[in-house]
Amino acid sequence: MRFDVLTLFPDTIRQLCDFSIIKRACNEKYIEINTVNPRDFSKDKHKKVDDTPYGGGAGMLLSCQPYLDALKSVEKFDNSRTIIMSPQGKTFNQQMAKEFSKSSQIIIICGHYEGFDERIIEKSEAEEISIGDFVLTGGEIPALCIIDSVTRLLNGVLGDDTSKENDSHYDGLLEHPHYTKPRNYEGLEVPEILLSGDHEKIKEWRRLEQFLVTRKKRPDLFEKFMNSELSKYDKKIIEKNLRLF
Repeated sequence: MRFDVLTLFPDTIRQLCDFSIIKRACNEKYIEINTVNPRDFSKDKHKKVDDTPYGGGAGMLLSCQPYLDALKSVEKFDNSRTIIMSPQGKTFNQQMAKEFSKSSQIIIICGHYEGFDERIIEKSEAEEISIGDFVLTGGEIPALCIIDSVTRLLNGVLGDDTSKENDSHYDGLLEHPHYTKPRNYEGLEVPEILLSGDHEKIKEWRRLEQFLVTRKKRPDLFEKFMNSELSKYDKKIIEKNLRLF
């Protein structure tokens, strides 16, 4: 998969390639991250990319010409999608990450300053995406979040592809608790079931813990999950442990 990121601060994006899973994904060619700086396309002699808003108001708005020309310069693949980071967009979630991971290319437009001239959004026909109901200085951090979350869903990136299936939000529930050595830490014991060696019972315990943790920490997600079509396995676990619900 290829990520093309339109940004005034390309080094912010490129630094992601130097760390952890993303570094390995780049090195092993699972992904390619390319940056395009709209400033390079500005026709202003000072390479300006912003201007004052019509009608007055604080801040500077990003101008149409450099951003749309920068977007035109990006070669689009088949099965490509273009998104623009915006606090007004749909809130990004795990389901969206799964959908994005099926694409061959994601073009991400990052804003800065007071925001975009509205015509950039209209002409680019980009999907407006937000990572939450708050405002950041620019779109680079949200873009990095999307690159990271989508990349780890690509087959082969994590090494063991089954590990992502236990992630929080993968199927609508939060992740079960995890434990490592020591067995006892200041009086806090590892649950006995995890030391039993009975893999079927451990699997069942972990699934039950997903239900309980989600109900406690994110009752909104739990209610949504319970109103969905449950598998026979999930129904069996719930019926077996009704007293806990």
